[in-house]
Amino acid sequence: MKNNILITLLIFTLLLGCKSQQIENDYSALSLKTTNIPIREYAIQSVLWQQNAAEYRALAYQTFNLAQMQLDHIMANKIDSKKPLAIVTDIDEAILDNSPYNGKQIELDENFNSLRWTEWVKKEQAKAIPGALTFFKYAKSKGVEVFYISNRSVNQKKETVQNLQIMGFPFADDAHVLLKDTINTKEPRRFQVKQTHQIVLLLGDNLSDFSEVFDGHSTLERNASVDSLKAVFGNKFIVLPNPTYGDWETNGILEGKQDWTNFQKDSIRHQKLKSY
Repeated sequence: MKNNILITLLIFTLLLGCKSQQIENDYSALSLKTTNIPIREYAIQSVLWQQNAAEYRALAYQTFNLAQMQLDHIMANKIDSKKPLAIVTDIDEAILDNSPYNGKQIELDENFNSLRWTEWVKKEQAKAIPGALTFFKYAKSKGVEVFYISNRSVNQKKETVQNLQIMGFPFADDAHVLLKDTINTKEPRRFQVKQTHQIVLLLGDNLSDFSEVFDGHSTLERNASVDSLKAVFGNKFIVLPNPTYGDWETNGILEGKQDWTNFQKDSIRHQKLKSY
C-alpha cells in the first residue's frame, strides 16, 4: 500500500511537472508572438480608412467647403491691406495623399525610411486630397496667392513642384513652394511670406502647420494650446484629418524620443489608451 501511494505521488509529481513545463512553454510562445507583432501592424486601420472610407472624403470636402466660405467672408469684408492676400498650406496629407507610401511601409513592415520616402516622392504620383484642387483654383480666381510650406526636404523641390503641377495646383513654382532646409519649424518660412503678403488662411493636417506654439510639445501642452486658440479653428486655421502620423504621435504619444524600441512603442501605445 505504501509503495502504491509513493508511486501514485511520483506519477502525480511527474504529470504536474509536465503540465507546468507546458504552461511555461505556452507562455513563452505567447510572449514571442506578442513581441514579434509586425511593427506597422498598428497603422493598417488608419491607412485603410484614408484610402477607403467615404467619411474621410466627406471630411476633406467639408474642410475645403469651410475654407471657401471663410475666404468668401474675408473677401466680402474687404480687408484693408497694402499687401496682396495669401493662403499658406501644408502639402502632405493636406493637399496631396501619400497613403500609398504608408501602404508600402506596412507591406514591407518598416518604419519611416528616408530612402523609401525619396523613392515615393520621385515617382511624383501623389494624388490630390478630395476638394483641395477646386478650392485653391477658386482662391486664385479671387486674386489670392497660395504658398506651399512643407517639411519635405529642399532637395525634393523639383519633384514636389512637378507633382503639384501634374495635379494642376496653382502657383506651383519655386517661389511659392517653401521646403525644409535645416530647421524643422515652419515659422521662419511663414514669416518670409508675411513680409510680402497678408496671410488670411492656413491649412494643414498637423498643428505645427499653423503656429510655433505647437512645436515640440507634449500631448497635454498641445491640447491646452488648442483650447486657448479654439476660436481660431475654422476661421483662420483649417485642419485636415490625418490619423496615420504626425506630431500628435511623435511628440505626443512617444514624448519626442527617437530611440524607443518597437516593443517599447507598442507598450506605450497600449499604456496611453483610455478605458473604464
